[in-house]
Amino acid sequence: MSETWGASIEALTGIDGDSPDAELVDSCDLEHVESSIADDRPLPSSGDGVPLAGLTTLRVGGPAAHLVVARTTDELVSTVRDCDHRGEPCLVLGGGSNILIGDQGFDGTVVRVATSGMTAEVSGCGGALATIASGVVWDDFVQHCIAAQWRGPEALSGIPGLVGSTPIQNVGAYGVEVSEFAARVRTWDRVKDEQHTFVASECGFAYRTSRFKAEPDRYVVLDVTMQFLLGNLSLPIRYAELARRLGVEPNGRALASTVRRTVLEIRGSKGMVLDPGDHDTWSAGSFFTNPIITGDRVPDGAPAFPQPDGRVKTSAAWLIDHAGFGRGFRIGESRAALSTKHVLALTNRGGASAAQIADLARTVIDGVQRAYGIALVPEPRCVGI
Repeated sequence: MSETWGASIEALTGIDGDSPDAELVDSCDLEHVESSIADDRPLPSSGDGVPLAGLTTLRVGGPAAHLVVARTTDELVSTVRDCDHRGEPCLVLGGGSNILIGDQGFDGTVVRVATSGMTAEVSGCGGALATIASGVVWDDFVQHCIAAQWRGPEALSGIPGLVGSTPIQNVGAYGVEVSEFAARVRTWDRVKDEQHTFVASECGFAYRTSRFKAEPDRYVVLDVTMQFLLGNLSLPIRYAELARRLGVEPNGRALASTVRRTVLEIRGSKGMVLDPGDHDTWSAGSFFTNPIITGDRVPDGAPAFPQPDGRVKTSAAWLIDHAGFGRGFRIGESRAALSTKHVLALTNRGGASAAQIADLARTVIDGVQRAYGIALVPEPRCVGI
């Protein structure tokens, strides 16, 4: 990238000495950028009877009848097509951070997406338009964006999983969602047996959902194109806790690198940054979405955030806690428990089964329903549960 970016900008007062006007607009010359952003973390070899627990962040799940690790888009598509044409069940697996697989495993082919690479067209006046392979690790891409001064995803630091999964879930945190900078999603349509690219307006993005999540076995995400403005400052900070930690007013901005560091600190304090030695991180992250309901259904004292359609979003964590399920709650001697740091995460304390995780989820759902008449909706996809 150009070393002259921002060179002529005069420093003004701001957090960490950043300038509220520090945008990279010194050149409209178009630059083509390529990066492998390859994941060097070990993956199992393709084969038969491969356990799936090690491929999920909950660390539960039985074996796959057959596992294929697809390292190219062609291999990904050809494997899925072959299964579909033969009528064999086929499960496409990303980073395993948003899925609960049953103890019996998957009686078919599991395709672990391991594609890599990114291309981008960048100019100081037009921003960056980047196309990222679905198998790129999301947080690796976030780090790349911050280093390249592509602003937007810094508040989504530390979220596990792959780039290809982010539009499916419309991943979001701390007031930012992927839909804010997703431009296109290129997919393989398993129903029509053809490739199809959706522009953002066709993706059906909403709170933690999309058209891809609505039809979970239809579309295989091949790559995602995202559009970013340039600059070393973050997007406006909308989330109150993050703004307080950063020492800025709501909708103020800070250095993207500072936002990333602070977000990782907050997520780490809640057990939301993967750590093999911390069982609070053996989870699928937030297991339930925050309910969006009419205002008259919000319990007294519960948070209520107005939504564009006139309804309000309340806190699943508040409902769980006030329904009697505190941190660390478990059923008897089960090895599945709520996180000791954050009641919204269901965790594997070591040796848990998928059935125990599912029983805990059902117990929490039933308890909140009895207490408040509100049905919690699980975020992770459940396979064989």
